[in-house]
Amino acid sequence: MDVPGASCASAWPPDAVSPGAPEPGPEETLPDVPLRRTGLCALLAATALRHPARIALVDAADKAAWSGRAPMTWTYGAAAEFVARLGRGLRAWRLPPGSRIGLALPGSTEALVAHLAVEAAGHVPCLLPQAWDEEQLLAGIQAAGISAVLTQARLGPGRPAERLCRVAARYFGLRYLAAFGPDVPDGVISLDEMALDRRSAPVTGDTGGGLVSFEAGDPARPVHRPGDALLAAAAIHLIAARVGPGERVLSLVPPRDLRGLVTGLGAALISGASLETLPVFDGPAFAAALRRPVPTHLVVPGFLEAALLGRPLPEILRTVSFTHRAPLRLTGRTLRPAPGRGLAVIDVLALDEDVVLSCARGAGDLALTLAEPGRLALPPGLLALRHEPDGRLAYRGQACKAAPLRRGAALPAGADWRPARYRPSLFAGTATGLTEA
Repeated sequence: MDVPGASCASAWPPDAVSPGAPEPGPEETLPDVPLRRTGLCALLAATALRHPARIALVDAADKAAWSGRAPMTWTYGAAAEFVARLGRGLRAWRLPPGSRIGLALPGSTEALVAHLAVEAAGHVPCLLPQAWDEEQLLAGIQAAGISAVLTQARLGPGRPAERLCRVAARYFGLRYLAAFGPDVPDGVISLDEMALDRRSAPVTGDTGGGLVSFEAGDPARPVHRPGDALLAAAAIHLIAARVGPGERVLSLVPPRDLRGLVTGLGAALISGASLETLPVFDGPAFAAALRRPVPTHLVVPGFLEAALLGRPLPEILRTVSFTHRAPLRLTGRTLRPAPGRGLAVIDVLALDEDVVLSCARGAGDLALTLAEPGRLALPPGLLALRHEPDGRLAYRGQACKAAPLRRGAALPAGADWRPARYRPSLFAGTATGLTEA
């Protein structure tokens, strides 16, 4: 493992943060949405140029208790500067452009800026779930061909950096291991020290490496998605959620897969909003965050719907998005939209790591759309759905351009129909759920 500049953690840079349509016929060509060669880091940089003081990223207030790091509030300008510094440090590693770099981080602001810095360095972020044990990490890193991993030294009682040192000793393809402090182990590069380099480094705008995630969290099933498909997937969610500039996305869904990234970092950066994350759920901390006086778009796992049902929701809440993963039942949804107060309720459905479909409850409800895919009110070049003769869903478009990461495997064309593993269960013109075919 190459270890340039490895040393212990240092203080965070003091000035980098401030605390606290008709379906086309078979002969038609589906046009690409003009999102090519644009990464999330370029969106960060563009907003930073125009609104450097706007809030971009916010940590949970209790972060110090489980990470040993103070909670941070980042402006767009500060985040862009930090991403530029970190990205330049990553580019200095002896890795070819487009290398896959793993992110073994919780959903704190460090995870978010690290993701953007990997993009800015011209590499591909690979999301490594925090729940993986050492054997799963080894299998996932090998399956995805990951050359470097960014992590942190402490996570509750765990020591992720030390665990990855043991993985690196067993897999010599893992050439670089870097971590945020405190207490970075010997032989591990300190990302805090890397960020202290203050030489000018503009954020790379021409990126398109996309994303590698793992289907159903299985380390043997990495999936690659190009950059334009990632932004297209986030755009679909924004069509339903309508997040505005300067508003806030408050997410309890970690960025460990496509669903978490689309509804969190992707939605915030495309819309010029802020993203506040709660990686470790704490009831009082969540209640305090929800009361903050800023227009808010809440993203929570679907199983929390019953807990929110009897809870008074603040007037500043614009949308509540419940995230689901197929297979699922759709019969237990009880929270309804409140048009009089401007509250929309959105269901976000992930079909493996291929598609994330966001539908507002009401006329465009997810249950109605799955029963009649022609109701999907999206540009067909972005995403189109249909039923196959055997009842399975099929999809095509830029937002579902992804493929298993295998040597020599090519990404499918956006115009090709791809059958899903799931078929809707239908009753009286509506879908009651999705089951495996």
